[in-house]
Amino acid sequence: MSDKHIVSSFDRDLESVQATVMKMGGLVETALSEGTRALIAGDVALAERVRRGDETIDALDLDVKTDAARLLALRAPTAGDLRTVLSVMEIASHLERCGDYAKNLAKRTIAMAGSGEIDGTRASLGRMSAFVETMIRDALDAYIHRDIGKAAEIIARDTEADQIYNDLFRMLLTHMMEDHRNIAVGMHLHFIAKNIERVGDHATGIAEQTIYLVTGALPDDDRPKRDRTSMTFEESDD
Repeated sequence: MSDKHIVSSFDRDLESVQATVMKMGGLVETALSEGTRALIAGDVALAERVRRGDETIDALDLDVKTDAARLLALRAPTAGDLRTVLSVMEIASHLERCGDYAKNLAKRTIAMAGSGEIDGTRASLGRMSAFVETMIRDALDAYIHRDIGKAAEIIARDTEADQIYNDLFRMLLTHMMEDHRNIAVGMHLHFIAKNIERVGDHATGIAEQTIYLVTGALPDDDRPKRDRTSMTFEESDD
């Protein structure tokens, strides 16, 4: 009876940690959606709300890491249970980074307030953001259902996200080369596009954790290398 009680308690604690990760995922999806809506509409107040909301995502990430570390220390899980604890910690890290990218998108939107427009680029960024937001949602769904087929499909989808980014980068570069007055806003929009592209990379990372959880091994990194014609530097997440 004592062993059964311990196992039941462990299961409850593990379910609680996973529930926190899913809550993080919902907040990240909302941050991306609202951040993009703020960008397209030039809504500074909404962008500021998204920026401040990242603190909640960071706090949940800390909760996951703290609770998972406690499970490792007190329960010493093995096999599948150990993989589950390790995977939720990794997924929380991916989601925390996605929250940072949504925050950066919001910060750039605030910085561009009152700036000029480059025809069609914000709408293109909206479509790109919707694409990677779906990747995040599907990756979390694959994790919950332990669906490695769906996880593999999400990993394959990252190539398309990279291509959308590269096409958008080339469009921005063309506008900046044709008219130097586009450079300032073009650079802001480029960094936003890069942030969104990186969310797709982290969605892929979440999908890889599902495969690890089910099979005990991460997938081989045999995805095509992304186009390196774009700028390779990235901004900080201060």
